Amino acid sequence: MAKGLARLFARKSVEQMHAEHEQAELKKTLGALNLVLLGIGCIIGTGIFVLTGRAAAQFAGPAIMISFVVTGTLCTLVALSYAELASTIPVSGSAYSYSYASLGELVAWIMGVLLVLEYGLAAATVAVGWSGYVTSFLHDLGINVPPELRGAVGTPVSDFASGAIVGTGVVNLPAVIAIAAVTGLLVLGVSESAFVNNVVVAIKLTVVVAFILIGAFYVNTHLWSPFIPPADPPLPAGESTSLWGEIGAALWDVLTAQNTGKYGVPGIITGAATIFFAYIGFEAVSTAGAESHNPRRDMPIGILGSLIVCTVLYILTAGVLVGIVPYTDLNDAAPIAKAVNQIGLPWFAVLVKIGAICGLSSVMLVLLYAQTRIFYTMARDGLIPPVFSRVHAKFKTPWINTLIVGVIAAAFAGFMGLDELASLTNVGTLTAFTIVCVTVVYLRYTRPEVPRPFKTPLFPITPVLAAVMCLFLLMSLIARPTTRRFFVVYLVGGVLLYFVYGLWNSKLGKGLRVPGHEDISQTPHPRIGD
Repeated sequence: MAKGLARLFARKSVEQMHAEHEQAELKKTLGALNLVLLGIGCIIGTGIFVLTGRAAAQFAGPAIMISFVVTGTLCTLVALSYAELASTIPVSGSAYSYSYASLGELVAWIMGVLLVLEYGLAAATVAVGWSGYVTSFLHDLGINVPPELRGAVGTPVSDFASGAIVGTGVVNLPAVIAIAAVTGLLVLGVSESAFVNNVVVAIKLTVVVAFILIGAFYVNTHLWSPFIPPADPPLPAGESTSLWGEIGAALWDVLTAQNTGKYGVPGIITGAATIFFAYIGFEAVSTAGAESHNPRRDMPIGILGSLIVCTVLYILTAGVLVGIVPYTDLNDAAPIAKAVNQIGLPWFAVLVKIGAICGLSSVMLVLLYAQTRIFYTMARDGLIPPVFSRVHAKFKTPWINTLIVGVIAAAFAGFMGLDELASLTNVGTLTAFTIVCVTVVYLRYTRPEVPRPFKTPLFPITPVLAAVMCLFLLMSLIARPTTRRFFVVYLVGGVLLYFVYGLWNSKLGKGLRVPGHEDISQTPHPRIGD
């Protein structure tokens, strides 16, 4: 029994991962600037161009700015943990590899399952947002995509001008096309993809900064009042008499999965959990370790640099947005374009839509890139079929892996709605972040001698606080029954797959070397059947 449990939690040594990284077949083409832009390219997208308006209208009101501060603070704490791990274990597997080195194979498998939600499902979510901006832009040009081809099955589709429901979706065809195009680009090669990403990032950064600078002149500060709208329904008498009482009641509701999240402090918390999607991307930099020139130095720069730039832009953008349009009117598929239209600059509204289309394109690129590298690493470990690690002879990319991921993401993008996709992505990501923070603590105490070019400051307070904050936001999301049911079924199904395939094919479990590498792990690992 003890040996069986030891098998499930067998770990790869940090040294073994370093050896595998040095012998990787992927091309090392990315520098520090590429990694920063890679992170920005993934972070600025659906969260700011689509979900910000919904979070303000339905949950936080003008206090959406506080929600961004809460989520930005959390992501900074988590990013410090990612930066330490990325400099210590600079491999392509991101949080999957970090878990393998610390908590063992079963936890690593669970992390891999969670990362499918974080990257693969997130790419589908972004594709749905991209579709909304593209069809709106085409409408401006006099080209109308039929309602049946603009939404998932059974999803109400509204008119661009009046907002009235004009039909029901069958398949979101533009979203499917977007995923197909990005998949093709990734098959061609990461250096080509990075060049395209750099160009697109420059375009969308210009649009976001222009919106902040121009929109600031049209801000009506009266729209910021009340800054924190009263909770709906109101808190029980006595609990709402002070801000601290309201905060305490809101935290209790989160812990007991009763948070309705309609304005007040509960709305700020739910708003923070909703716009959490806006920050997904900084950790995608950690999947590029095998293709970075100097990952020990450049990975922390890429992770922290991209996060800091985007957090500042987010807070400023949110402030301008709720200062131009009443927060109750922001439940719109293109809230920033709506704000620009309201101040009477139609030419800038067109520019915003073009910037959003470019921005969301780069996000899809980075998310799909990250997902393929996770599968590439898992396949090399034997946990999923070896076809996922097959590299194209000319392009030096995991092309079959990329095509499979593209097909799956396209299916989700075409047939699932935006709200469901975003909620499930956030749940998977928050769970993964919690495990990453625990991993930092574990490795500090069990492998203190491992070189760490970057160390998380204020250890262990920083990773522990980050893990606790992640769990709070996670509880506010799984309070929704549909999200909770899907997540539980998905996670249980993922664990069963490990016992059906991964357990019996794991190279670590069999005691096999990764092809072309010497097994330099310092301690023997239990084999199947021991």
